[in-house]
Amino acid sequence: MNYIFYKYQGTGNDFIIFDNRQHELDFLTKNQIKSLCDRRFGIGADGLMLLENHPGFDFKMVYYNADGGESSMCGNGGRCLVNFAKSLHIIDTETNFLAVDGAHYAKISENLVSLKMVDVADINSLTNALTLNSGSPHYIQFVNGINNFPVFAEGNKIRNSEVFINEGINVNFVEKLKNSLFVRTYERGVEDETLSCGTGVTAAAIAYAYANNLNNEQSISVETLGGKLVVSFNYIANKFTDVYLKGPAVLVYSGSVEI
Repeated sequence: MNYIFYKYQGTGNDFIIFDNRQHELDFLTKNQIKSLCDRRFGIGADGLMLLENHPGFDFKMVYYNADGGESSMCGNGGRCLVNFAKSLHIIDTETNFLAVDGAHYAKISENLVSLKMVDVADINSLTNALTLNSGSPHYIQFVNGINNFPVFAEGNKIRNSEVFINEGINVNFVEKLKNSLFVRTYERGVEDETLSCGTGVTAAAIAYAYANNLNNEQSISVETLGGKLVVSFNYIANKFTDVYLKGPAVLVYSGSVEI
């Protein structure tokens, strides 16, 4: 049977989206999702999302990694789903929706989406790195010469190390530029470097503020291979609140696929 899909991207992080409010796609298996996300034999994407109804919210976000497994929160995916919900006239300029890590507020103007992320209080220091959960677990390492840094090799090694092999972790390499951060991310579930990772960018900005004692209200510009994002937050009493991820979310194309 043929189903209508929509392809969205947020700073190069791309997603297949289906409107599943009628639960027509509840049958999807891990292998089918993996096949749809395959860039040679399927549509191709970093992940797949289903937009569903949920009582008390405008919609529910169900997210799967490219390997077909249901994932933790995806920041760029969430922003893209907000734009998709607007295109369906489910929302106008603001929304409250449910994701795997809880409730999220977002606002949209044109294709620019500002998404409220979870609060962060627990940051762990490792040798030459920090770990934290910004909706998904992240490993943050500050480096120099990020343009030539071996992101795949080092990211794969850390993600599959004894400490992280069971649950997996997203590995971010971060360099401080003059007026921004530059972040490159090896994503679990994709098992490769992606052009951008929303929760990774958020985690990197928080880790930078934590490491440099940037208290109170902050707004940090972040560059990725796929474009620019802005992370804002309040950092008071060792807790990050009012965390927002802001950036573009764009429809690439729509079509039908036989499943």
